[in-house]
Amino acid sequence: MKTTNRPEITEELVKQICKTISEKPSMGRSRLSVELCEMWDWRDAGGKVKDMSCRDLLSSLEKAGQIVLPPRIRFPRKLGDSKGIKHFAHDETPVIRKLGELQPLDIEVVTSKESMTRFQSYIDQYHYLGFDRFIGERMAYMISSRNGESLACLLFGSAAWSCRERDSFIGWSKDERSRGLKMLTNNSRFLIFPWVNVPHLASHILALIARRISSDWELKYGHGLCLLETFVECDRFKGTCYKAANWINVGQTTGRGRDGGHHSAILPIKDVYIYPLETRFRQALSDTKLM
Repeated sequence: MKTTNRPEITEELVKQICKTISEKPSMGRSRLSVELCEMWDWRDAGGKVKDMSCRDLLSSLEKAGQIVLPPRIRFPRKLGDSKGIKHFAHDETPVIRKLGELQPLDIEVVTSKESMTRFQSYIDQYHYLGFDRFIGERMAYMISSRNGESLACLLFGSAAWSCRERDSFIGWSKDERSRGLKMLTNNSRFLIFPWVNVPHLASHILALIARRISSDWELKYGHGLCLLETFVECDRFKGTCYKAANWINVGQTTGRGRDGGHHSAILPIKDVYIYPLETRFRQALSDTKLM
């Protein structure tokens, strides 16, 4: 039976991955992801193996220290390669002021090739997760002061397919989630540049984005949004800016993967925050017209 959902991350599954890697040490990462997809029959609705999603899964497990992937056969391109992420020098003059001295902030929706190249450079150089590729619908923003000083950037993309804490808070069924997931977006990157030290800046930016993102999304994709989500690693951040911007902490992930089929944490434990964009968001997300 084909599945479009990510396989349950269990201790047995991790052992199976490690066994496959040890038995075929010369296998590259791309071939490994294909073979595992075939082993699990992890395919999309058209029957194609979901090897890119599998690579994301393997990368998460490696970052969590659960597996050791084989060496890359195709090494990352050198800086300056036209097909890689270019790193540019940026003005790093310290910005240490009060928020009021920078307002009104300028919010740029990243659309042009030039601004996207600059956005990727910022994220890849200064965000601890670096820049990955874009998958599905997404919205990128760059934030500057009224005088043009670069302050921050944010990326919103596809919401998590399944999150027990979020789904319980919304109160929707699996069918309702399948229909309504496009009305959610995940704040996957939020970066205040390291040379910027402005009290209350982060929460102010979140508030400004919350007021406009649904309209921006509708202009780009033909539909608005009902809810924002983000996942904050507990051992790394306190989520202070999200709390200050009135995002709601609805619980923590277990660190046991999306389905929690084992007893010990495999992935980093994260606080789950959501921000409703509509008062009647539960009804909107359960509306059968979303099909």
